[in-house]
Amino acid sequence: MAISLSFIPSLSLPQPPSLSRNATVPRRWLSSIRCGPRDNRGPLLKGRILSSEAIQSIQSLKRAHRTGSISLSLPPLRRLLKADLLAVIRELLRQDHCTLAVHVLSTLRSEYPPLDLTLYADVVNALARNGEREEIDRLIGEMEGIEGGYENDKALAKLIRAVMGAERRESAMRIYAMMRDGGWGSESWEADEYVAEVLSKGLRRLGEQDLAAQVASTQRGRIRT
Repeated sequence: MAISLSFIPSLSLPQPPSLSRNATVPRRWLSSIRCGPRDNRGPLLKGRILSSEAIQSIQSLKRAHRTGSISLSLPPLRRLLKADLLAVIRELLRQDHCTLAVHVLSTLRSEYPPLDLTLYADVVNALARNGEREEIDRLIGEMEGIEGGYENDKALAKLIRAVMGAERRESAMRIYAMMRDGGWGSESWEADEYVAEVLSKGLRRLGEQDLAAQVASTQRGRIRT
């Protein structure tokens, strides 16, 4: 039996919409989400500034400080490299965690002598900025009996300026005593003129006229007594 093709229904498939040249494609705008602390200090920076070990140490110190177990964080700190300890201290100072910075500084002082007077000056400035001026006297007092680190006149002058700026008379007199005990102003350690000037003016401003006159009497690298 012959079947006529005219009885087969035609199937029409849906055609995709055609785009004209003038048609506009809707754009999707993506909003960026930035994560960070709620203050203006900026996030912890990993890489050239802070290593993973340094970041973990800072976070551990903060947790220990909140729970009152700060002494337990000393052993892990001793495993850090000197560069990491320095980075931890500077980051804590940047965030105004001065107590924690002083805590790490004690580890740096014991593990990697001699003293870094430039770093001490930065800590003194941070303590003064945060109103912890009595801690400055305690910090300078811990330097007594420690040999080495005073030979850098530029760093020494920076520390003296920081102490004088904080108006810590006790610390200023203590630094001068340590300098004299170390031979400052003698043939073995000639007195730098700029250090003598900064120290003399600072002592005079703090009311120590006799000591200021003694320092100012520097001549040919020696202090007259």
